[in-house]
Amino acid sequence: MSSGGLPDAVKLLIGAGGIYAAFLYYGSLQEDVFRFQAEDGTAFKQAWFLQVLEALANVIVGFVGMQITGPTKGIPKRMFGISGAAQVTAKACTSLALANGLSFPVATLAKSGKMAPVMAGSLLLGGATYTVREYLQVAAIIGGTAIVSLGKKKSGSSSNSGLGVFFICMSLVLDGVTAGFQKRLKAETAKVGVKPKPYDFMFWTNLFMCLTATVIATLLGEMKTGATYCAENPEIMTKIVKFALCSAVGQSFIFYTIANFDPLVLSTVTTTRKIFSVMLSILLKGHSLSMVGWSGIALACSGILSELQAKMSGKKHAH
Repeated sequence: MSSGGLPDAVKLLIGAGGIYAAFLYYGSLQEDVFRFQAEDGTAFKQAWFLQVLEALANVIVGFVGMQITGPTKGIPKRMFGISGAAQVTAKACTSLALANGLSFPVATLAKSGKMAPVMAGSLLLGGATYTVREYLQVAAIIGGTAIVSLGKKKSGSSSNSGLGVFFICMSLVLDGVTAGFQKRLKAETAKVGVKPKPYDFMFWTNLFMCLTATVIATLLGEMKTGATYCAENPEIMTKIVKFALCSAVGQSFIFYTIANFDPLVLSTVTTTRKIFSVMLSILLKGHSLSMVGWSGIALACSGILSELQAKMSGKKHAH
């Protein structure tokens, strides 16, 4: 059963190949879900209901993985709860951005600008300094994303897109908050002398994500309306089930990669995956971009790849 005997190149092929396959399809399905229209013209808007199903799939796979690898005793659950709640809210905001007219390429590029809220928070609270290059990278990602949204040939959903932009900004802020909570979670587990295994993280984080999403979806009435919509449109239910499964399978490959390689390898795979997701969406989903839009894609991608290259060179200098 152990993969210890496999050469690193094969392990990387398994990890990176799994992440690419699962998450490229995941992104495509997510776009399909929010572009779906029923025969009566209604669209799927129940973002929190979708998060319940996605987190549930991850809970099941995480639980099975945890039983195989052996659960860790004495894990501090409180920080898992806070981290899970922040994470699921960030994901729901991304879904809400798509549900409110923001295009998938714009949303995905915007989500690559995670350094922006981290920088803003650090500068406001003090204590952090950044290089000119880091400012330029963030400016390239944000500027490129803005150019793409302006360079999209008009389709008449500008008012909705305004709400979409608000939700994607909220998602970015919550990503920054989640990262802070995850650091505290690691510190708390270290303080009590506990080292959770990958599937412990997957199970407990997603359990609290699922509980948070269930409470919010119930309060908003989405559990009922979402289930009704899916029952009336079995085609979308198939897409949602595949979407949730891709998420759980992709998470497993992420943990496999973390277990076998440096975090930088994972960062490289997930970063380049986002660029491929954007390209696939433009090529396969009929997004029409002007030359201005394509220049925005190039600018945003250069910022993303520059950030990645900086991490790589920093890693080399550390050795």
